[in-house]
Amino acid sequence: MTGDEAAVRAVFDLWAQAVRDEDIEGIRANHDPNMLMFDVPPLFVSRGIEEYMATWQTFFQWQAKPVMFEFRDITIMAGSDVAFATAIGRCGDTSSGQRVELDFRLTVGFRKQDEKWRVMHEHHSIPATDANVSA
Repeated sequence: MTGDEAAVRAVFDLWAQAVRDEDIEGIRANHDPNMLMFDVPPLFVSRGIEEYMATWQTFFQWQAKPVMFEFRDITIMAGSDVAFATAIGRCGDTSSGQRVELDFRLTVGFRKQDEKWRVMHEHHSIPATDANVSA
């Protein structure tokens, strides 16, 4: 792993831990003010850090405690000023009244600014199923 890949992985790991800790400032810490997120639940698109941070209130309402926010198959690819992380994640949704573990796909885009890696884009998605795809 290169130095930049290790630095991106550290930002990724800090963010994931901040989510598990429900640490709002930690979640926000390495995100660019003009970031963009494509998400699974509505709003679907969040433009800017304030819209992005508002989505975490909904997320935490639906989570059983302690918060499950785990990743596997994490891949980091870093150039000199742009990087991507991809992973398969799992969280615990309780919006139905029962705890349901939800697997999701994650892609995070980073840009190096002033020697610091910043999250510019997050894309969360769930696999299509027969229930949510028209023939």
